[in-house]
Amino acid sequence: MLFSNLSFIFIFLPILMFVYFLVSQKRKNIVLLLASLVFYAWGEPVYVVLLFLSAVFNYFCGQDLEEKKEDTMRKKRSLVFGIVINLLILGFFKYYVFLMESINALVSAELPYRELAVPIGISIYTLRAISYLADIYRGEAAQAKFVDLALYLGMFPQISAGPVDRYVNIAGQLGKRPLSVRRFGNGAMLFVCGLAKKVILADSAGILQEQITGLQIGTFSVLTAWIGCAAFAFRFYFELSGYADMAIGLGRMLGFDLQRNFYDPYASRSVTEFWKRWNSSLTLWVRAYIYEPLEKKVQEASGRIWIILLTAMLTGFWYGAEWKFLWWGIYFGILLVLEHFVFGRALARFPKVIQHLYTVITVFIGWTFFFAPDLGAALDYIGVMFGVGASAPADAQALYFIYSHWLLLLLCVAGASAKGMWALRSVSDVLASVCGKRASVCIVSIVVFMISLAFLITGTANAGLVIQF
Repeated sequence: MLFSNLSFIFIFLPILMFVYFLVSQKRKNIVLLLASLVFYAWGEPVYVVLLFLSAVFNYFCGQDLEEKKEDTMRKKRSLVFGIVINLLILGFFKYYVFLMESINALVSAELPYRELAVPIGISIYTLRAISYLADIYRGEAAQAKFVDLALYLGMFPQISAGPVDRYVNIAGQLGKRPLSVRRFGNGAMLFVCGLAKKVILADSAGILQEQITGLQIGTFSVLTAWIGCAAFAFRFYFELSGYADMAIGLGRMLGFDLQRNFYDPYASRSVTEFWKRWNSSLTLWVRAYIYEPLEKKVQEASGRIWIILLTAMLTGFWYGAEWKFLWWGIYFGILLVLEHFVFGRALARFPKVIQHLYTVITVFIGWTFFFAPDLGAALDYIGVMFGVGASAPADAQALYFIYSHWLLLLLCVAGASAKGMWALRSVSDVLASVCGKRASVCIVSIVVFMISLAFLITGTANAGLVIQF
């Protein structure tokens, strides 16, 4: 089940909220855990067992780490054991098919293997499990209640697309959290905002992107190629940030303060800044549990270069079990290294508009690795973007795409920047002068919600995720 589903909005969520606010504080976690299991089982009932077994395993690993607090060596061995088992489970279900396909292609063999469906959310709850064990190793107290740990790993608002909250940031909220009408209202507004991002902007941009990227190389112009790349960039951003906003909004309605995941990444003035603003919960997780521990072990610049490349590659590979995600990680890793060690200071001296233009161009080029089927196709598409293999610099086809989608592109540009939110607040302020602040916020939220429902009901929206975590 996904948040942009009518069954979720009109059946699952109302029933959950009614029961959740009806039961006592002690039983809220049980209700939320059961709801999360139902949510997870809606599409993949078999893999609920895997999620449950992961919670059981990590619960006892956490208890084991707690008991060995005073014995550093034994504690470290327990940590390594727990992390390895979690990664083996993730690797088997998410990367096994990729590994077998790669081996068969490499040795020109036909080794038999069985294709497995990737459990939804396995990447996210595996990272959370590792965070739990690592934070206990660093001194955080282990969860005494199994229900609380299982809820942290499988809480439904985060299971589809994050954010990947670290255990140390959410441990205190598992016991007791504030609930109020105001927090519920703020969460509902954030959910509506995320829903609109997904079903209005992301899915509409996806239709435009697929029209262009489905064309044969040599039949479209440079301008058309850039429009298609921009459409994917907006589609991917609004889909991921939309789901993140819905997750954070749902969390707030339930009393949780989940981490914000996107900070206007397309407003960045360097790739390094973009890396921090894009999917920031994942970036912070990688930095806390991979980059910083490795950085402490090296002093020379060459070692830091390899660490940056490694973490960028792992981040790319986290998005999916395909070579194209690895190429994306390598591409960004090289850019991060160059900015850090070669031209980062020089870039900072250029006018802001030049910095921003450089970032948008390099980031958009990187997205070709995501939507192209393989490396060769991505390089061919990049070539068209710079005139190699293009039918023309610009043509009637490109003008048609701009003319027929100008409003969508304008909304995407506005929505991807802080100025878009400023414009929305301005509309709300005008209404506030007429009917009051609270009423104006409600009116804007209801209007946006009704438009989003129209997209859902008419089938304009696409229910799937671009990337399955």
